[in-house]
Amino acid sequence: MSAYRQDGRTIVMLPGRMSRADEDRWVIEMLGRLDRQDARRRPGSEELEERAARLSLRYLDGQAMPVSVTWSARQNGRWGSCTPADATIRLSNRLRGMPDWVIDYVLVHELAHLLQPGHDPAFWALVGRYPRTERARGFLEGVAVAASLELSDE
Repeated sequence: MSAYRQDGRTIVMLPGRMSRADEDRWVIEMLGRLDRQDARRRPGSEELEERAARLSLRYLDGQAMPVSVTWSARQNGRWGSCTPADATIRLSNRLRGMPDWVIDYVLVHELAHLLQPGHDPAFWALVGRYPRTERARGFLEGVAVAASLELSDE
């Protein structure tokens, strides 16, 4: 028995010899397992806020403190966005399930915007404090190319 998600669908594979009642029971069980796996891989907004606070302390001397950090389904042209005027950060749902170090890079990038609104050398110096910056940028570029996305980290 196995279950996985692909292209927005959930596939559950069960032996053909199962009774209908067993199939129904196992489909519910396998969906629950997938949901629990997803929850572990996809932190909620509260966890994102805590993570952002830790990253700010570690890499930005605690100077960047967002009011909120949330997931957004409307981030179609970028990985994240920041509104310095109200200190809010939004991360694209496309990041869900990506490695933690990639999500951390995007958070540091958006946190740096709370301190430096543009993409000038001072901004990139702040972002560069995160040790996996170049690796994460390369990862995101590869994802964008593989998916034929027009995404930018700016």
